[in-house]
Amino acid sequence: MKLQTNREEFYNDICEVIRLFAPVPSVELTDEAGFCAGEAGLRALLSSGTDGADGAAAANVPAYSAVAEYFDGAAVFSYAYTLPDERFDALPSEGSAPLSERGAALEKKRLEKRCLKIAVFRAMKKAFPDAPLPWGSLTGIRPTSLLRDLTERYGEQAALSMMREEFEVSEDKLGLASRIVSVQRPVIASIRPNDVDVYIGIPFCRTRCLYCSFASELRTKKTDMRAYLDALKKDISLGAALAKERGLTVRAAYLGGGTPTVLTGSELDELLDHAANAYGFSAETELTAEAGRPDTITEEKLRILKKNGTTRISINPQTMNDDTLRLVGRDHTASDVRDCFRMARSLGFDSINMDLIAGLPLETIEHMERTLNEVLLLAPDSLTVHTLAIKRSSRLHEKLGEYTLPPVSAVEKMTALGEKCALELGMLPYYMYRQKYMAGNMENVGYSLPSRICLYNIDMMEDRLSIIAHGAGAMNKRVFSGEKRIERVPNPKDIATYIEKVERTHAERERLFSE
Repeated sequence: MKLQTNREEFYNDICEVIRLFAPVPSVELTDEAGFCAGEAGLRALLSSGTDGADGAAAANVPAYSAVAEYFDGAAVFSYAYTLPDERFDALPSEGSAPLSERGAALEKKRLEKRCLKIAVFRAMKKAFPDAPLPWGSLTGIRPTSLLRDLTERYGEQAALSMMREEFEVSEDKLGLASRIVSVQRPVIASIRPNDVDVYIGIPFCRTRCLYCSFASELRTKKTDMRAYLDALKKDISLGAALAKERGLTVRAAYLGGGTPTVLTGSELDELLDHAANAYGFSAETELTAEAGRPDTITEEKLRILKKNGTTRISINPQTMNDDTLRLVGRDHTASDVRDCFRMARSLGFDSINMDLIAGLPLETIEHMERTLNEVLLLAPDSLTVHTLAIKRSSRLHEKLGEYTLPPVSAVEKMTALGEKCALELGMLPYYMYRQKYMAGNMENVGYSLPSRICLYNIDMMEDRLSIIAHGAGAMNKRVFSGEKRIERVPNPKDIATYIEKVERTHAERERLFSE
């Protein structure tokens, strides 16, 4: 498919909208002469200029208009859209200080992109009227962040109206987003000016799941973890020193992966003890550890997690159907999940999360019902219901033709059953995110008992707090909340490169936190 636009910096954003409607393998940028009769193509043009509207003039920002035309053979589907004047108010809320020059430039770019994407979406919708689009024109991963931002700017009712009418979000998804924003409000309000979160990554697993796209390596009996752990401890020491220099307090810490419990008991003890001493974790610090793979969990490791102040763990079955577990490459059974969960409960863990995936190969609604019946009996404290996303770097994507996936209608029913299960357990939806290539353009939702909400998940997913990140592939993030701006410094994904460049990467992190 060919694309002509006068704003090539929004190429990826336009492509995301196109792929809401059609699985186009590639989109080629071209000029007007590059369009050929009979070929599929899209023209997306953005214009701006003061039109005399009081709203635009008052903010000294031009009004934006976009025209999108989708060509399919002889048929042409077009839409012209002008962003309403009131969208140009760059003040987050009444009485707030204006955005900085950089923040204002980012806001201008956001408005331009929004205008162009809406025009493209509505032109494409004319051509594909039956496409399942519960989130309308939204392609970003955080719909709740958008709803919160609009509410802060224009008030709740106006924000809901915009989500419904401008972005064309369905009533069902709008209700979900609204409930989550409400649940998150006191959690976000509890953030203190000098709070920071800490992430520690273990990019190793025992086996690689069929659907996985993470840059994790397999750990075998021959894998030497010493060099990685030494580099990771050095990284943690440097990050902790930075936090102390800046007067930062750790609000929540997260030991993720990969699968952190692929570490031996002694390795896990060494790492957690080092992190706690370096950062000075307090009794109030939330500490989550992913013990996601039951085939890596032992009583010894659970006791070590408990001893080192872990307040929350994840034991993730993904499904409780043994045939599916074997198919997707998870080296454990549903019985292993039950045993590990009950062991954790007996050792005093009172905040246990479980992850499930709706839409796994060969699974039906009956498979999901069986899984959820098991979950109800175990009664975890939080539950995350994922929709299968077919990532480009996963084995599932490489061999997609070899697997039968459930239809979108069945996946929708599965996620609805997941929500019903969570509600029966007394949970509320408290965070949500979307990914590319998800079945039915759906979402992942985290549910939790009100007293067991994970602070880190909200802080990270909603971009509300800076994160000092340790480990290969981890992402350092600085949130400039007053400017609605985020800057990032990634750690190298390759483990050997990460080990080699720990000090160099930390120097970049220091610059990130120096402003």
